[in-house]
Amino acid sequence: QVQLIESGGGLVQNGGSLRLSCTASGDTSGIYAMGWFRQAPGKEREVVAQINWSGRTTSYADSVKGRFTISRDNAKNTVLLQMNSLKPEDTAVYYCKSDTVWGRGTQVTVSS
Repeated sequence: QVQLIESGGGLVQNGGSLRLSCTASGDTSGIYAMGWFRQAPGKEREVVAQINWSGRTTSYADSVKGRFTISRDNAKNTVLLQMNSLKPEDTAVYYCKSDTVWGRGTQVTVSS
């Protein structure tokens, strides 16, 4: 069983930056692609960014392209999400996902 723990969320001003981290523990041998998702109040959960096992292939939601960067360190079983030029509309709970396993989420709040 894999467990995913997110960290790095918080309150930041419009235009600021945050870096989210997701660390996997347990049986990580089957972890391949990983991704970050977010859910704002009253909205459906949406994909933010995804990365394959090697880290060479990434994809982003149009709303975050050019501002967010996903990366991974397989030696540490960690996936990072660097978020720059944050906007109030980025406010949401951010979740890490691997296959069918979800983390509990970390709150990101961007003040205007």
